[in-house]
Amino acid sequence: MERGDSPDTNDMDAQRLIPAPDEAAPFAAVAPATPTVTLFVCTTCRAADVPPADAAESLTPDGIALLDAVRALALPETVAATGVRCLGNCKRSLSAALVRRDGWTYVFGGLSAAGAADIVEGARLLAESTDGLMPWRGRPEILKRGMVARIPPLSLPEDIR
Repeated sequence: MERGDSPDTNDMDAQRLIPAPDEAAPFAAVAPATPTVTLFVCTTCRAADVPPADAAESLTPDGIALLDAVRALALPETVAATGVRCLGNCKRSLSAALVRRDGWTYVFGGLSAAGAADIVEGARLLAESTDGLMPWRGRPEILKRGMVARIPPLSLPEDIR
């Protein structure tokens, strides 16, 4: 195509690269949903109730056990889980943070690998919320009593400041 021969915007529909839903091939692959919430688990955390001598003997930090427990669950497509070195919440370990791309961020402490399903449920609630806040109703108990901080999004609307 030579300069000046570009298609006008009315011809763009004819040149679509992605077919409309009714034109899609019967076995077309569907792209997975982009995660809305990222669950960060502190991988350097040690359980607060473990004496330092016992913690030193353990080769695997308790935070890694929590991350492994989370990853063993079926995560919703809207939730991604990853480890991070030190969330700086050592006095209330084990720690995790739920970060919503267009919403609030939550930091939790006092967690355990046994509560992995509750943490994933909280991530799901946050991902599905319409206002970017994790609803109180339906939130697992460990996420009610273990909340350390709630951080507003960078795009916080003027009317709620």
